Amino acid sequence: MNFFFVRDYRHRHRFYSAEPLGPLPPKFSKSRAIWEAAKKKVTGLNPRMLLQEQAFEHGGRPGDGPLRILHSGHSEDKAIRTQFFFFLQRQRTRHILVLAVEALFLPVSGLAALLPGPNIFFYFLAILMVIQWQALRGITRLIHKDTEFASDPLLAEWEAAVGARAEARFPELLARLETVHGLPSAHKILWK
Repeated sequence: MNFFFVRDYRHRHRFYSAEPLGPLPPKFSKSRAIWEAAKKKVTGLNPRMLLQEQAFEHGGRPGDGPLRILHSGHSEDKAIRTQFFFFLQRQRTRHILVLAVEALFLPVSGLAALLPGPNIFFYFLAILMVIQWQALRGITRLIHKDTEFASDPLLAEWEAAVGARAEARFPELLARLETVHGLPSAHKILWK
């Protein structure tokens, strides 16, 4: 499986894979209807974030050989490795902080069970924490994993268009990325 490390239209690095958004954490037998409603709300979140979280989790899985990451090739190998390392460090710090804040709100959301009706907020927060935890584990493994960086001319063309702020070219480039690399959600990740 190929992974991609490229800048989006706001010049922020994104890490993602060619896989479409996969299933969320497993179903629980208790309060299944509430759990499913909370999962529906989570999938309504920003797909850019969910797809990147999934890429962190998939990239951190044990596998054979180095992880292949495609990039634009605008930087030398050492520079892109350094950028990727610091990107992962920032993401790990962000995930730890977000999990700490979510852990503070989890008991409060549990108290909402005393209110009439289903406690969707608790389940929503629980699903979000599971997703964040899996991504954090993947990030930690990615930091220590062997990686193989390969430049891709189409990603270089995308980053050149982003640098030139040529938004008229974005739809055409994103359509080519979707067909050439099998990225069904490139427009959700890299553009608005």
